[in-house]
Amino acid sequence: MELILLVFVFVMAVFLGFELIQKVPSQLHTPLMSGSNAISGITVVGALLAAGIVEGSLGKWLGFAALILATINVVGGYMVTDRMLGMFRKKGK
Repeated sequence: MELILLVFVFVMAVFLGFELIQKVPSQLHTPLMSGSNAISGITVVGALLAAGIVEGSLGKWLGFAALILATINVVGGYMVTDRMLGMFRKKGK
């Protein structure tokens, strides 16, 4: 029963995220990206907790993999945001 609930929440999050991003005007993509990057930092904390609390080597390796992937997501998001903001800078600076 718990697995069905988790799958339901995941599917709803996918649909909600798709609809939300689709309806955002292009002028708001940069602020939205910055905000979502800050929120994505929470996944790094969750991955740290998952790697530290769980017992057994498989759980620790999965937590470590989650930490690596979450860190790549956050760093890549900030790099994209910086590049997007660079489009608004004057050419001489």
